[in-house]
Amino acid sequence: MSVRSVGAGYGSGSTARAVLQDVSLDIPDGALTILVGPNGCGKSTLLKTMARILPASSGAVLLDGRPIHATPSRNVARRLAILPQGPVAPEGLTVRELVGQGRFPHQTLLRQMSRDDRRAIDAAMAAADVAQFADSPVSRLSGGQRQRCWIAMVLAQETDIILLDEPTTFLDLKVQVDLLVLLRRIAHRDGRTLVVVLHELNLAAAFADLLVMMKDGRIVAQGAVDATFTPQTLQDVFGLRARVLRDPDSGRAICAPVIDVPQAMAAQ
Repeated sequence: MSVRSVGAGYGSGSTARAVLQDVSLDIPDGALTILVGPNGCGKSTLLKTMARILPASSGAVLLDGRPIHATPSRNVARRLAILPQGPVAPEGLTVRELVGQGRFPHQTLLRQMSRDDRRAIDAAMAAADVAQFADSPVSRLSGGQRQRCWIAMVLAQETDIILLDEPTTFLDLKVQVDLLVLLRRIAHRDGRTLVVVLHELNLAAAFADLLVMMKDGRIVAQGAVDATFTPQTLQDVFGLRARVLRDPDSGRAICAPVIDVPQAMAAQ
């Protein structure tokens, strides 16, 4: 999957608001790509354009070398799944029923739930570690457990590409880490291609195979973490003065904000 000189936004005519400007990006297969940047910089807009939810005003998103916006919806749904920000399950829906919704692109009026569908649902629940909740209402689960159920739903779709918009929002740090461990395992072990929008910089640096840093609708830096996660790019993208340290065990980069102690004390 690739993005070629894409522009996109919201509205039309006098109310049109451009968000993305000349964005180009190659998504590596079987890897975890993470998008970071300030609020309103275009991360979610890029994800929606890649998923064909938003049209591109210029350029093109290519899936298997062909423009995705010209590809039939059912064909796209068999290759690409998206988990939007803050999904809500209908009241009373069980985990198995929610995960089963991921099989809709594989069904027709004449072909409803099949043995392959049930196999995919069971495998997805096992992979996301929610099989023990299969018959429980989603509404009774914790935030982290519900998020795993949504991830199981997109896994059940059995697409090669999965897009996730801020899947760790409002979750405790331990739950966030567990989810990212799961997502990286899906990419590295199962060979699926994942693109994830995150706000947590240190988690992005810890888990990304490809780190993409955005600002004002443009990509400022993209590449391996060691090349992109630097004091200069943190300053350029976030206006953040920070040191980049190394975890003594993993060697991964860690962002440590530079705090002016006298100024911070004066603000109290």
